[in-house]
Amino acid sequence: MIQLLLSILSHAAALLLYPGLVTLAAFGVVVELAWIRMGRRASQWPAVPRRRPSPVSAATAICAMLATVELAAPFNPVPGDERSVVVAAIALAITVWAPLALSAEFVAEPGLLLVVQSCWLLAVLGPAVQPESLRPQVLGNLLVPGLLPVKIACGFLYLMCMPALLRLWPFAPASDQRAKARLETARVLTWFPYCGMFATLFFPPSPEDAGGLLRFGGLSFAVAAVVIGIAMFLRWRGAEIARGLYSRAITPFAGVVLAIVVATSILMR
Repeated sequence: MIQLLLSILSHAAALLLYPGLVTLAAFGVVVELAWIRMGRRASQWPAVPRRRPSPVSAATAICAMLATVELAAPFNPVPGDERSVVVAAIALAITVWAPLALSAEFVAEPGLLLVVQSCWLLAVLGPAVQPESLRPQVLGNLLVPGLLPVKIACGFLYLMCMPALLRLWPFAPASDQRAKARLETARVLTWFPYCGMFATLFFPPSPEDAGGLLRFGGLSFAVAAVVIGIAMFLRWRGAEIARGLYSRAITPFAGVVLAIVVATSILMR
């Protein structure tokens, strides 16, 4: 009974405090402010949403919390053998389509977004084919030279998909075009899960100490900086270039990544 209570308390702490709601909100606010400053270069602070959280925001928060507790973050209270990259991927996939619960007007380019999300799932699950494990800390800890092509290809595909999944690409529905910058709640809540998952899958696990905590946080912020840079480039080149990249280039590249994954799996058996 005591062990059950301790398990419930540790999981609750993971969901609500670290690496859950409090952590992802703090990380997301910092990165979102940087994105707004880079994108608009406005001197005034962005507006903070004053209305009560909508059902979509609540669903996004819950899914983001579920995704973060699956990460290989140092001092994560959830035991490593209870984590799964599939759970994190499904939770993040739901956050992308939660706005459709209100209206399709809240999602730009839904067909293209579905293609991008499929490519992102390939990037997430690709490194798991050879080790045949879904535990995030196992996938990041693999340093076999033969798996480096898979990790590099999947990592690049993951980064290219993130601007679309975080709605940083230069397509926005009319309902999302505001005269004044405002913190986007859904994006604030998903910055850390996406960036932390990249740090989990493509880098060795950080040690369980203060240095490891700083390393994991630094890697996550570095990933966010790269994604902001890619998004800024897409916005600078314009919507047509971005649409061509995601509609004509990312699918063939995903096919190349899939071929690398299959070939590596066969050669390393």
